[in-house]
Amino acid sequence: MKADIHPDYHKVLFVDSATGEEWLSRSTLTSNESREIDGEQVPVIKLEISSASHPFWTGQARELDSEGRVDRFRKRYGKKK
Repeated sequence: MKADIHPDYHKVLFVDSATGEEWLSRSTLTSNESREIDGEQVPVIKLEISSASHPFWTGQARELDSEGRVDRFRKRYGKKK
């Protein structure tokens, strides 16, 4: 591996703005905001959405079909009785 060409890989605190959930991970991202965790200053990265708040992962996903295409597809190709 070549020296001095790779970004710094360090601990980062990710914060989901929608739910307030926080988790410590490692990343090359940096931030002006930091927080002390276990005696170490760690950059804080705020996310708008994560798996903790995304509708697909929380089970609250909805189908949006204003023209009835999904119903027509299900009627045409759905299970026959």
